[in-house]
Amino acid sequence: MKAPVWFLDTRPLRGNQPFRDMWIGSAASQLGGQIATVAVLAQVWELTGSPVGTGAIGFATGLPMVLFGLLGGTLADTVDRCALVRATTAGQLLAAAGLCVQALMDNTSVVLLLALVALGTSCSALGAPARRTFPVRLLPAEQVAAGLALTNVSFQAAMLAGPAMAGLIIARWDFPAAYAIQALAVAVSMLTVLRLPAMKPEGGATGGGRRRTERGGWRVILRCPTLWGSMATDMSATLLAMPIALFPLVNEVRFDGNPRTLGLFLSAIAVGGIVAGLLSGTVTRWRRSGLVQLVAAAAWGLALAGFGLVGQLWMALACLAVAGAADTVSVVTRSALVQLETPDAYRGRVSSVEHVIGVAGPELGNFRGGLLASATSASFSLVTGGLSAVLAIAVVAVTNAPLRAYRTPSAVEEPTVPEVADAAKKVG
Repeated sequence: MKAPVWFLDTRPLRGNQPFRDMWIGSAASQLGGQIATVAVLAQVWELTGSPVGTGAIGFATGLPMVLFGLLGGTLADTVDRCALVRATTAGQLLAAAGLCVQALMDNTSVVLLLALVALGTSCSALGAPARRTFPVRLLPAEQVAAGLALTNVSFQAAMLAGPAMAGLIIARWDFPAAYAIQALAVAVSMLTVLRLPAMKPEGGATGGGRRRTERGGWRVILRCPTLWGSMATDMSATLLAMPIALFPLVNEVRFDGNPRTLGLFLSAIAVGGIVAGLLSGTVTRWRRSGLVQLVAAAAWGLALAGFGLVGQLWMALACLAVAGAADTVSVVTRSALVQLETPDAYRGRVSSVEHVIGVAGPELGNFRGGLLASATSASFSLVTGGLSAVLAIAVVAVTNAPLRAYRTPSAVEEPTVPEVADAAKKVG
């Protein structure tokens, strides 16, 4: 008896060995990354005892993500993408081993620690655009969204379980054990990548392709309404309604600064994301993915505006869970649309732009929210931010008919949208 279609669509895992290998490797790497993130935060705090020190972690990770993410997009359109991911994963393994060694040697230099963090982040960012193109090359078009939903579920599960596991591991075996587990997870990811087939860019991205720059990705996006509309929707949601920076203030004002409550805020978003992922079977089968993304992004804004208004803890957590679920649906549909609508010769660069937006948007959104809250209040920042996001998304919906009408293709084909074809000619 077949499971109801509204459950998680597991077809990509059941019938596709290469995708299954990729998914296992990504899941292991994500869990190891969450454990290492907590370990780095705790070790930097132990070494410096300063919020400036822990804030420097953001600089050590954010800058490499942007710089090497864009470079990775260009490389992904000129070389074998699988070979690129293998090389960058090897670099991540080297960085993880370095973190383990420095912890075993009782390192007291925060500069060395952050340098190793920056090395691992640089390698990850360099391979991220190529890795993002894997699902569309490994799966039939009608299963791409389902594959991305599976990847998102593993990410949400890592976010939920990783920090808790890290706390237990560090408390019992200290930092070396946490970094050793991360190294083991990256090694698993490396083994699964080695099993994947070669994935050279299609569409002639060879000698001439090497002379292209990451601007090619922006040009393709700006000339295709479905692409720029999808990314504008994501930017509206994250720039105007990102709540993470306001959690400590909300917790202090409404819930007496209880650290357990602060942890529940983050967990509620992850729980909502996991539930949405587990029940994503229907969503990933809907072909009107552009409209689904618009509705989900608007739901994110409304849920966070509600979080800014409610006073009871259970209502606040419910709003955050709804926001997490909406975010998962929006991310899955956007990622599938971007991969399916982009010509393969440009998928690396377009993916790098998507990656940078995904990194910079939330960080800038947190900064905006904190700045506004410092001048007004957390509630005002959350409510106005959420409603502003809904308004901006509505403007995108009204002005971008191709995005509203977009339907997922039934088979992978090079996009025939005139704007994309024109962009490819001008960029190439």
